Amino acid sequence: MFGFGLLSAIVFLPLIGAAFILTLRGNDEATLENARRAALGTTLIVFLLSVYAYTRFDPTSSAFQLVEEKHWFGNGLVYKMGIDGISFPLLLLTTFLMPICILASWQSIKSRVKEYFVAFLVLETLMNGVFCALDLVLFYLFFEGGLIPMFLIIGVWGGPRRVYASFKFFLYTLVGSLLMLLAIMAMYGVAGTTDIVTLLQTPFPASMQKWLWLAFLASLAVKLPMWPVHTWLPDAHVEAPTAGSVILAGVLLKMGGYGFIRFSLPMFPDASAYFAPLIYALSVIAIIYTSLVALVQEDMKKLIAYSSVAHMGFVTMGLFTMTAQGVQGAVYLMVSHGLVSAALFLCVGVVYDRLHTREIAAYGGLVNRMPIYAVVFMIFTLANVGLPGTTGFIGEFLTMLGAFRISSWVAFLATTGMILSAAYALYLYRRIVFGVLDKPSLASILDLSWREKVQFAPLVALTILYGIYPAPVIDSSAAAINALIKGYETALNATMTAALSLN
Repeated sequence: MFGFGLLSAIVFLPLIGAAFILTLRGNDEATLENARRAALGTTLIVFLLSVYAYTRFDPTSSAFQLVEEKHWFGNGLVYKMGIDGISFPLLLLTTFLMPICILASWQSIKSRVKEYFVAFLVLETLMNGVFCALDLVLFYLFFEGGLIPMFLIIGVWGGPRRVYASFKFFLYTLVGSLLMLLAIMAMYGVAGTTDIVTLLQTPFPASMQKWLWLAFLASLAVKLPMWPVHTWLPDAHVEAPTAGSVILAGVLLKMGGYGFIRFSLPMFPDASAYFAPLIYALSVIAIIYTSLVALVQEDMKKLIAYSSVAHMGFVTMGLFTMTAQGVQGAVYLMVSHGLVSAALFLCVGVVYDRLHTREIAAYGGLVNRMPIYAVVFMIFTLANVGLPGTTGFIGEFLTMLGAFRISSWVAFLATTGMILSAAYALYLYRRIVFGVLDKPSLASILDLSWREKVQFAPLVALTILYGIYPAPVIDSSAAAINALIKGYETALNATMTAALSLN
């Protein structure tokens, strides 16, 4: 039933929490504390609902599940929600990270506190909607709507250059998405519907596929982001508040990869095969170039931001191999990167809250004053490098295995990115954590508080658990990925057969 299904509750419940916070009057500490608790309680309830949805999810089925549908307006537009093995891990990642973001903002946000938490709850609704929408217009509304609260989070609560960074983020992503909107209109003209399930079965003409594919690329490449349209990301990360960086790296970047899996590969298979060498080239450049740029950064956030671009290069490389290992590795790497990059930005936020600087040179010898922090930071640094036994290793290994089956040169060049990632990540860790504690500002710095330990505990647990036992993510997405690859290969074979019959 419209509005009362489980997925609708997961998507729209944060709006109820936001509305409650808006009813709170006054700016005294008691009122602000109630706003914080309401935001935390809402996000926890949404996470528990998503866990309950997981108990009702059948991982052996490749079909969309928990489907809700109601006519929206017109004959072809419907309100339709559903999840499969590809979208569900990303939905769980989103609902899992949101309570951690609220905790990370508990003390660090001092101005417009109620408005800040309202913006985050609205953002959660829009992010959840992206992964649940089964109508292309509905997906586009959620996909583009997420720009607005993120624009405000960066522009109002960000750093000194927050206005520049927020407008750059907004304009980059909006311009690309206008081309995707034109593609959606063209697809509606051919299929007569925007129902994603129907569109997945619609054979678009080969000549049309290339233009549609390029239009989607214009939007998804910016959102991911791919080289060379990645330049908005370091600025956005540097200026965003800690929780904004967490959700930007943890979830918003994954929408680009999700769009490739949901639309580009299954709906435009001929174009995807035609443009795959282009994606390989852009992915390898991203992996190597942004890793080299990360090596010379003096700002911790900017270094981790460039690291994210490099990791997303592995994602696009794995996806367009269209092998079981490559696509599975890409999905796994999106989940892994969501956990690890979010945790790394939280690690930066911990020391930034104490010294109010992100300059690497301002730190050194923190292990002497913050031993627990040093251990936590080490775990996530090693996971970011892809150390076996951490979640980062599984995804990178599978994507490179898929790439090796397509081209040994692509796999070889991507491997250099892992070497460079070890260089910049360990160099960052050594300069911050080890060395002599000789800076006066660090003499009285305190280790993790109990709230910060609560933030990191589930992230540490999942980073190690999924590094040792990746089955929960791999098994839940295997059926959907196998169906995706089978449909892709069938479409290519049909095109080849048609071409041979014409000859």
